[in-house]
Amino acid sequence: MRMKFLWLLAVATFFTTIVSAQTVDEIVAKHVAAMGGADKLKTVNTMISERVIAVQGMEIPSKSVIVVGKSMRSESSVMGTSMVQVVHGDKGWKIMPTMMGGTGEPEDMSADELKPLFGQLDPFGVLYNYQEKGHKVELVGTEKVDKKDMFHLKITTKEGVAMDEYLDASTYLVYKVVSNVGGQEGELVFSDYEVIEGIKMANTIDITSPMGAFTMITNKTIINGAVDEQIFAKPAK
Repeated sequence: MRMKFLWLLAVATFFTTIVSAQTVDEIVAKHVAAMGGADKLKTVNTMISERVIAVQGMEIPSKSVIVVGKSMRSESSVMGTSMVQVVHGDKGWKIMPTMMGGTGEPEDMSADELKPLFGQLDPFGVLYNYQEKGHKVELVGTEKVDKKDMFHLKITTKEGVAMDEYLDASTYLVYKVVSNVGGQEGELVFSDYEVIEGIKMANTIDITSPMGAFTMITNKTIINGAVDEQIFAKPAK
C-alpha cells in the first residue's frame, strides 16, 4: 500500500511540475497562437459583427462596429426602439430606451459605465499584448471547470477592472471570464469557435449578469470593412 501511495504521489508531482513549468507569458503566447497568431491579429483594424441576443424567449438583433483600440459602437433594437452604447477615445455616450429606465435621448456615460466598456475596443481580449496595454496577469494554477482542465488567470486591467479568465488547457482558447465591476459579478462562457479570415473567434457567448442571463450569437463578422467615423459622434438632442 505504501509503495502504491508513493507511486501515485510521484505521478501527481510529475504532472504538476509539467503544468507549473509553463509561465504566464508562455500560456498567453500559446493563447495568441491559437487565435491565429500575433502577426495576423495586428492586421485587423476594424471589425463589424451582426448578432442576435436571445433573452426571455425574444431574439434581439444587434450590431457592433469596432475600430480597434479607438472606438466602438453597439446598437440593439428592442421592441422598435434603439439601445446604443458608444466609446470613442476616452469618452462615451449612450441612448437607453425609456422602457429600460433611460431617457431615449443621447447621454454622456459616467466613468463607472465606461470602465468595463473600454475592453471592447480590443476584440481579441485583454491577454493579447497585455503588457503593452498595461494590464496585470497572474497564473493562479490549473482547475477543473465543467469537467475540463483549465488555466486560471487573474487579470487586473489598467482601468482597474478585476477578472478571472479560464483558458481551455487543450486548446488555449478562452472558455470563461468572470469579472467584477463595482461589486457586481458577471460571467461569460465562450463556445462555438469558428475560423474567420484566419482568426478563431467564438460565435456563442452565454452571459450571466446582475441584469439576468442571455445568449449572444454572432451570425456575421466582417474584418477590415469600411467604417464611417461619424457613427461614433454623439448626436444633438
